[in-house]
Amino acid sequence: MTDPVQLLIDAGAIPSAPFAPQSRYNGVALGLLQKTPDTPGIVYVLRRFIPAPNTLSVAVSHAVASMERPDLLAAKYYAEPLFYWHIADANAVVDPNELTDTVGRRIAIPQPPGS
Repeated sequence: MTDPVQLLIDAGAIPSAPFAPQSRYNGVALGLLQKTPDTPGIVYVLRRFIPAPNTLSVAVSHAVASMERPDLLAAKYYAEPLFYWHIADANAVVDPNELTDTVGRRIAIPQPPGS
């Protein structure tokens, strides 16, 4: 049996890059879990490898103020709130909200994406 999901991807009905350019998953390959040859399978996102923080170029060190959020920091420094994950990667946190939980904490703001 032919996989209907793969047929849709091949036909262009489902984009091969289903994530927005700002997404942390943009460019990450998709996988297909197919338990038996006669089942359609389940599409999933393969693992995204996070760069080591010491390999990223830091633009500025930011002291967290009251009421700040990761998306607001990304909007301030990159003019794009969806780039908050670049800041999370640079500070080796899994939960981006950890970045702004502690007022006064210094966090690294990496160079803007593509610079």
